Amino acid sequence: MKIGLLSDTHGILEPAFKALEMMGPLDLLIHAGDHYHDATTIAARLDVLTHAVVGNCDSRMDGPGEKILELDGVRIYITHGHKYNVKMSLFGLYNRAAELRASVVVYGHTHIAGYTYTPSPSCPCPGGLLMINPGSVSKPRDGDEYSFGLLEITDGVVKPHIMSL
Repeated sequence: MKIGLLSDTHGILEPAFKALEMMGPLDLLIHAGDHYHDATTIAARLDVLTHAVVGNCDSRMDGPGEKILELDGVRIYITHGHKYNVKMSLFGLYNRAAELRASVVVYGHTHIAGYTYTPSPSCPCPGGLLMINPGSVSKPRDGDEYSFGLLEITDGVVKPHIMSL
């Protein structure tokens, strides 16, 4: 299964469509917030199953603040991350993921791409809990590149990728 990851598009969709073109065919797209309606627009144009959450810039949007997906034996937790103060620390997000028994966390908010594995007693996966932020394809920060992510899941094993435009 191939899953595209976007976050923090902020209404600027052309770079998002370029990223999606670079991703190639997807089984699923995850948008980790800011702007929730961008995910709807992308999903309609590409005809790909899309899961999205609202972010801190989506205050008037009706959408979920978090989601859990069970895919190919992998439990994925999606949130924007602002409610867990991810710009300061991943500790709160880690605790929520452990509470939900997630194997993977997809989040945004920082506009800085990256991923890390963290040991977790609630995560049965090798390497521990995978926490991945695809960054931003429209407004990267701190000199970071315009970025997006991919997750490849094969037989319950997750392989993360961060890519740049």
